[in-house]
Formats: sequence, C-alpha cells, structure tokens
Amino acid sequence: MRNIKKTFPIFAILTLLTGFICCDKAFCISVNQEKELSRKIMIQILQHFDVIEDPVISQYIQKVGNKIVSVVPAQPFAYHFYILNQSSYNAFAVPGGNIFINSGLVGALSDEEELAGILAHEVAHVACRHISQKIDRSKKINIATLAGIAAGIFLGAGPMAGALVTGSLAAGQSLSLAYSREDETEADRLGLTYLTAAGYSGTGLLNSLKKIRTRQWFGSEQVPTYLNTHPASEQRISYIGSWLQRNGKKGKKAPVSSGYNFKRAQTRLIALYAQQDTAIAKFKTKIAKFPNSSLAHYGYGLVLDRIGNRKKAILYFKKALEKTAFEPYILADIGRTYFFDRQFNKAFSSLKGSISIAPDYSESHFFLGQTQIATKRLKEALNSFEKVIRIKKDHNQAIYFLGKTYGKLGNLGNAHFYLGLYYKNEHNLKNMAFHLQKAIKYLKDPKKRAKAEEMLKKPFS
Repeated sequence: MRNIKKTFPIFAILTLLTGFICCDKAFCISVNQEKELSRKIMIQILQHFDVIEDPVISQYIQKVGNKIVSVVPAQPFAYHFYILNQSSYNAFAVPGGNIFINSGLVGALSDEEELAGILAHEVAHVACRHISQKIDRSKKINIATLAGIAAGIFLGAGPMAGALVTGSLAAGQSLSLAYSREDETEADRLGLTYLTAAGYSGTGLLNSLKKIRTRQWFGSEQVPTYLNTHPASEQRISYIGSWLQRNGKKGKKAPVSSGYNFKRAQTRLIALYAQQDTAIAKFKTKIAKFPNSSLAHYGYGLVLDRIGNRKKAILYFKKALEKTAFEPYILADIGRTYFFDRQFNKAFSSLKGSISIAPDYSESHFFLGQTQIATKRLKEALNSFEKVIRIKKDHNQAIYFLGKTYGKLGNLGNAHFYLGLYYKNEHNLKNMAFHLQKAIKYLKDPKKRAKAEEMLKKPFS
C-alpha cells in the first residue's frame, strides 16, 4: 500500500497536466483520423528514409521511451520510438505516437539523461496532440496530402524531403507544423514532469537543447531542422533552467547501469552507420585516450568488419572481450565475423556462447542458423530460424532462409509459405502470389493454408 500512496499523486498530477495544459480536444482532429494520418506518414518515411533496425540500438531506444511513457496517463496511441539514419540534428513526433530521432543527434549526446530529455519532450507533444490541433485548422487538405507535407516538414532539409513537400503542395495548399512558443513551453513543462516521475533528473533536456543550439553557429545551411520546428531555443533554455532550479530535488540521476547500455548502443550506431572515415578516426582516438575501454575496442572492431578487414576486426573484438568478459553482443559479432570468414567451428562456438548468455538476442540465432546451413545441419538451422521469428516476428531475412531451408529439406508447402510471406513483407506482390498459390497446393497444415489464402485476399493487411 505504501507504493500506491506514493505513486497516486504523481499520476493524478500528470492526468491534470495532460487534460488541462494541453490542447482543447475540440480543436483536434479525431483520434481515428490521427491514427490514419500516422499510418500514411509512416509509409512516406519508410519509403524514403532508412530506419535503423539494429536490435541492440532499436530495443534500447524503445526501452528508454517506454520508461517515460510508463508514467504518462492512459493514451489512445501506442508509442513507438525510432532512429533515422540521418546525420543532421533532429527529433520529431508524428501524429499517433511515432517518435523519431536522427542518428547524428544520438551520436552527439553524452548520456541517457540527454536522450530521455529529448524523447520526453516529444512524448509531451503527442500527449498534448499539438500537431493534430494544427492539422484541424487545415481540414481542406486531405489526409494523403497532409501525410506528404508533414513527412517532408518533419524530415527537414534535403532533396527527398523537399520533393515530398513540393509534390504534396501541387494544389497550391500550405501548412505550417512548426510548434508555437506556447506549445514548446507546455511540452517542456510536461516533459520535465514525465522525466522526474520516471526517475531522471531532468537536466538532460537542458543539456541536449544546448548541444542542438550550438549547431546554429556553423552557418545557415547547417542549422538543425530541430530549431526550425522547435522554435525559441533561448527562451526554452531559460525556462528549463529556472524549472530545474525550483524543482531540482524532485528528480534523480538514472541508474548507473544505464550508462553502459547507452554507450553500447551509441558505439554500434557510430560504428555501423556513421561515415566510415569519421568512425575510424573516432575509435582510434578513443583507444589512444582510453586504452582499457572495452567499447572503444568493440567499436573499432565493428568498423573494421564493416570495411571487410575481418581478421583485424576479430583481434579487436577479442581485446574488447578481455575487458568485458561474457558480453553477448561482442560474442555474437565475433561469431558473425567468423561465419563470413568461413571459420564455421569458431563461429558456432562464439554464437552458442552468446545465446547461453542472452537467449533472446535474435542475431545470434540468425547467424547460428546461417552457420548450420553452411555445415549441412539443416534441421538444426530450421530450429534456429524459427527461434529468430519467435523473438522478432518481422525478421524478414530469417523468414527467407526458413523458406529456403524447408525447400532444401523437400518440404514444399512450408518452403513456399515462408517465401510468400517474405515477398509480402517486401511488397513484391507478384512473387508473393506465386509462392502462396504453390503453398496452398502443397500445405497439409490447415491453419497455414488458411493464412496463405488470407494473405492473397488482403496483401496489404
């Protein structure tokens, strides 16, 4: 009962804040309209931009986002957090609870506090439904056109974003989605309340905003999109600083353990997605400055593997393991590198070791399946790929190899079924139809046959 008494006032306050500080719902588009708009914006973004799907990175940012959302009163949306492979400093929330942050900004942050600060601010914009309020004033523009305009504006400068806006404005219509100063103050106030309720100090929001602001001194072409869609940075910095002085004792630093999780995700982000020369220089400098840093050696190993220098990559992975024994993700990357270097026995050993420590890491199972195919252990490979799909049902490469492996074993029904599912996910309807029709012919499992028939009838569901 003690915990309930402590928690209730926080949720009561947050409910009041969300209900009375945020926009008048009478001036917002409906929740169903917002969900449909969100779906169409997501199609635009996924078609034109690279969303980072590395499970270590994507699961980490979702975990931080979920920690913030856990203290938000009941919402009509499920919140999803994504990192875009974009070097510019930007973060934005689209209607319906989808929140994006660019890899360049994540790479520039110092800790989880700063990441949480940005995410909490964006969550507050969604909870207040600030965007839906602005869109309500432009009801003459249809949902599809709005989606194109919004995607282009959120994504900022660049030929692709510009094309999205230009194409959507062909009818001469316009829409401003920049937040007002009042919107920003509300989102900061509510975001800070979320942060402290979730166990953060709130200082990360201030520090991250200062980092974004410093970019404006590099020239007009490099001004972060964030400053265009989130105006009045000086006033915001002043307001947040005053709020923290008044309420500084309410929050607390996130647990120290989260520091390593942030650095690990950031290391993979820079090593795998930053410019290669930039990443190499960064990790060389880190190793020189911090020779005992496991993550510095790990990051350098990832970059070396990325450029094809596998043997040297393995040496640095081993150095990283010497300093952080039993790290499953490093073991998995050593195993993956051994696999591509055709050292299958070593790959098998490393991947098994990774799975014994982190049984829910999908990539360990995936490359174990690849190794088992290479060593003719096809039934074992089926088991590995099926585990991948149980962990991450949309792992399309695992679905593909599951289908191919069933085919090698002569099980044509399942082979065509999974290949059909693979092509459905790839939006290749011609190949999808071919394989699903074959699957219906050969499948003995009535549930899978019914699912194949359903996919043929509703390929976009």
